Amino acid sequence: MTKKNKIMTKSSYYTEEGLQKLKEELNKLKTQERSRVAEQLADARDKGDLSENAEYDAAKEVQGLLELKISELEAVVANAQVIAQQDINTTVVSILTKVKVKNQNNGQEVTYMLVSAGEADLKAGKLSIDSPIGRGLLGKKVGDIAAVAVPAGEIKFRILSISL
Repeated sequence: MTKKNKIMTKSSYYTEEGLQKLKEELNKLKTQERSRVAEQLADARDKGDLSENAEYDAAKEVQGLLELKISELEAVVANAQVIAQQDINTTVVSILTKVKVKNQNNGQEVTYMLVSAGEADLKAGKLSIDSPIGRGLLGKKVGDIAAVAVPAGEIKFRILSISL
C-alpha cells in the first residue's frame, strides 16, 4: 500500500464542529479557489505562446497543488468519524475528553481537550492525540502520572480530572 493510500484509508475522529469546518474549507477550495486559479490560467493563456509562458506554467502548478489538496481533504472528510458524547468513556483519557493535568515539574495546572490532528489548536486548549503529550495522556486514569518525552527532556503530568 502506498503512502497516499494509507492517508486515504485512515479514519480520523472529529467533533461535529471540526468536521463542519473541514467541509466548509473543502467547499471553499472547490468553488472560490478553483475559480480563482481558472481565471489565472485564462489570463496566462491569453498572453501568447504557452511553450515559453512562465505565468502559465506557474498557474498550472498552482492548479495541480490545489487539486491535490482538494483530493486529500475529500479523503479526510470521507473517512472522518464523528464521535457522539454519549459514546465517550470518561474513566480514561481518550479522544474528545477534557483532561485537567498538573505539571509535576513546575506545578502548573492546564486543561486540554484531546482532538484529532486536524482540529488541534493549542491556543484554544485543543491538543492533538498525535502529539507527544497527547499520546502520553491517552489511556491514563485520574491520579495516574504520565511521563512524556519532549524535546526539552521529560515532563510528568498528574491526571487531576477527566470530563466531556
